[in-house]
Amino acid sequence: MAADIYSRFQCAKDIIDECDHVLGGGLKDIMFTGPNDRLTMTANAQPAILCHSIALLRVMQHEFGFDVSKSSFALGHSLGEYSALVATESISLVDAIKLVRLRGEAMQTSVSDKKTSMRALMINNGYLEDVEALMKKIEMVIPDGEIAEIANINSRSQVVISGSTKGVDYACSIIQAKGFAGRALPLPVSAPFHCSLMLPAANQLRPHLEATKFKEPCIEVISNFTGRPFENSSQIGPYLYEQISKTVKWQQSVAYARENDFVDEWIAIGPSKVLSNLIRREYPVDRVRSVSDVKDLEAFGVAVKDDKWDSYYL
Repeated sequence: MAADIYSRFQCAKDIIDECDHVLGGGLKDIMFTGPNDRLTMTANAQPAILCHSIALLRVMQHEFGFDVSKSSFALGHSLGEYSALVATESISLVDAIKLVRLRGEAMQTSVSDKKTSMRALMINNGYLEDVEALMKKIEMVIPDGEIAEIANINSRSQVVISGSTKGVDYACSIIQAKGFAGRALPLPVSAPFHCSLMLPAANQLRPHLEATKFKEPCIEVISNFTGRPFENSSQIGPYLYEQISKTVKWQQSVAYARENDFVDEWIAIGPSKVLSNLIRREYPVDRVRSVSDVKDLEAFGVAVKDDKWDSYYL
């Protein structure tokens, strides 16, 4: 993870070394050599993803002149919201990497004695609102001790259900029986993110968020919690607290950008292409560029040099 950009670009090397130093060492080795089961532990994965994302961004800025301030909005999915805040200069990378390490540790340990799961539900065409309404009813009648809540609304065709294992199975079976959804795919995660089981983690992180000074971002950042931009910097900490145990409104966030500034060009920066693929499936005529490795950065550089923006967004 990120070893290719570390060896190729000095500015990426500087960012990764800085993150490794701030966390007391060890992050870089896990990113480069694993083992995978250690890297995917959320206490390691969260700072690794933030580190990798900002290293990619710095290459785009320093090598190819990318200017975040010329974008309409910045937004990130779950942990990616911290990357968006770093990118827009609302929080320093040092403060952010410390927060996400604490966030990952709190999430990882908050439900270690419970059987939990997350499942991605493939929503049948036109039934997203029906699923949302049905989940509210399910939460009221679910068996005692079980929990099932919508963790992510990723698109009009995909939501993620999070909670106790039996609770998630119960909710998915009802939604499928109604004909609102097809497959329910288990996600390989170490905790049931973005549901009420994460309240202990949110409460652990709260004092650290309250102690962090957020600045006004250089462009509007869309909040996962509301699906709307932060109105001012004083909202950022409280909304990041809420985000830990509440639904990530990604579909609403993307729709807001498209509807309020007619955004139809996207740059998805980070170690995977999940977000770019989500947008492509939901809005197939939009222009989307994923930047996740050296090859993507090189293509970005060629497009900037030749001013071939149509090619750049393919």
